[in-house]
Amino acid sequence: MITGVAVAATPASASASASAEPFELDPAFALHRGGKLEVRSTVPVRNADDLSLAYTPGVARVCTAIADTPALVHDYTWVSNVVAVVSDGTAVLGLGDIGPSAAMPVMEGKALLFKEFANVDAVPICLDCTDVDAIVETVVRLAPSFGGINLEDISAPRCFEVEDRLRDLLDIPVFHDDQHGTAIVVLAALQNAARLTGRSLGDLRAVVAGAGASGVAVTRILLEAGIGDIAVSDSKGMIYEGREGLNPVKEALARDTNRTGHTGSTEEALAGADVFLGLSGSTVSEQAIASMAADAIVFALSNPTPEVHPEVAARHARVVATGRSDFPNQINNVLAFPGVFRGALDVRASTITENMKVAAANALAAVVGDEVTATYVIPSPFDDRVAPAVTAAVAAQARADGVARA
Repeated sequence: MITGVAVAATPASASASASAEPFELDPAFALHRGGKLEVRSTVPVRNADDLSLAYTPGVARVCTAIADTPALVHDYTWVSNVVAVVSDGTAVLGLGDIGPSAAMPVMEGKALLFKEFANVDAVPICLDCTDVDAIVETVVRLAPSFGGINLEDISAPRCFEVEDRLRDLLDIPVFHDDQHGTAIVVLAALQNAARLTGRSLGDLRAVVAGAGASGVAVTRILLEAGIGDIAVSDSKGMIYEGREGLNPVKEALARDTNRTGHTGSTEEALAGADVFLGLSGSTVSEQAIASMAADAIVFALSNPTPEVHPEVAARHARVVATGRSDFPNQINNVLAFPGVFRGALDVRASTITENMKVAAANALAAVVGDEVTATYVIPSPFDDRVAPAVTAAVAAQARADGVARA
């Protein structure tokens, strides 16, 4: 199985270059030295009998059985509990296009979180290609080794096509966490924020800054959940029908959003709005936040610098959330993806449906329950109720949607 391990710092040797010495003083480098993962066997090999069962000749009987009945691969290999964490390194955290090698520490970290939070084994795979056809073909060829595919840090708009094509080609869960993990957690937090202010999602008008992977997915899940109205902006202003230069993803957003017809800037659209969702890396002025409706909800989620400082937003908004761990209400994907995959793998789901994502959000919101306050609309990643609740909800919804196979 793949497990996360802490690796102690190694003193610099006499032969180490001077340029490497500062790394030895940084605890982040100490933690990452040698990587954060290792492979461990789950069965002993103590003698010839053990060897003959684990490998030849005993393994041949298992191989033959799987060849005759392919579904047995889930029972007699690790496939049913292992996810590929796949990236091309083009949109890594707040670092951008840093390439596959530099992306590896992040993908290792993702695999570690899968294991620590939901006991899902995960393998980081960083691809030295950015062409959509090449990524899709590579993942399809690797897929028999895995029970699910978690796409990570692939830049928009390519990420949408990569996920759509893989979902069509594969019969295992394919999940782009930058899109759907963020969307699930935002929906959960927004449900609780609305409830705290005596409203439902249907009462809210929201403005989303950012039409990349997370902005599009957040908008889509909120539409699915019944948001009253929602409009999206990109670097050129609000997205609306008839605006020139929209790609197909944004054209679809234009058709499905912005019923109030805003055509100007993000800040102009915020006047009287109930919700601001920042997923853009841009900035929003205090005056724009002050122009929002009473009991406003501000999720300024760009990292490391939110669109508006949370202390500034709190002067005018009832609920403020960020993507950072040093402020209340952190919107953190680790609240979603471990439980989503655990639930999907447990029932051998063939896909992850929209209903399964909404079910995950509902379960996550329910963990907060009656404890909801302005500084507690979403639970901590270290709340041990989170992963089991999301797992159970996703598994149950998979059965209800008819995509479970166990």
